[in-house]
Amino acid sequence: MNYLNKFRGKNTPIPPRAKLSEIAFAWFGGFIAITLIGYLTQEYNNLFIMGSFGASCVLIFGFLQSPFSQPRNIVAGHLFSTFIGLLFLHFVGDTWWSMALALATAIAVMMITRTVHPPAGSNPLIVFLVSANWDYLIFPSLAGSLLLTVVALIFNNLHSKRIYPEYW
Repeated sequence: MNYLNKFRGKNTPIPPRAKLSEIAFAWFGGFIAITLIGYLTQEYNNLFIMGSFGASCVLIFGFLQSPFSQPRNIVAGHLFSTFIGLLFLHFVGDTWWSMALALATAIAVMMITRTVHPPAGSNPLIVFLVSANWDYLIFPSLAGSLLLTVVALIFNNLHSKRIYPEYW
């Protein structure tokens, strides 16, 4: 197959549209999760939220059966990626190539540990952009990912046809 022909794709049909009730349920789950995290951030003047949590909500409420949406992937993926970003920022330096190495290392570590959570892939970049300190590992990364997971466990299982998680 010619290299450029690969860009055409396989002509696989797009997935079917989700039912309106599932869309509404996912919308409400994301709303509740980010409302709680946003409220705690404001009320306790402590950082519980980061940008990658929005993408996490897409997975855990819209695609809860995906391996990327499971609790171990959410928590460990965010934790490992943030930790790696902090390591590179503080020990290698705030350079473009250090940031690239941090991201690439985070991908590899998540793959090795079977904790791939695509939204967590942005955490090393976020760490560099905000020049985060080591406490960023706990607040927001660990605390926020644990809160998202607890909300996902409670909310997703309220639905009669949903069972969450698939595995731990």
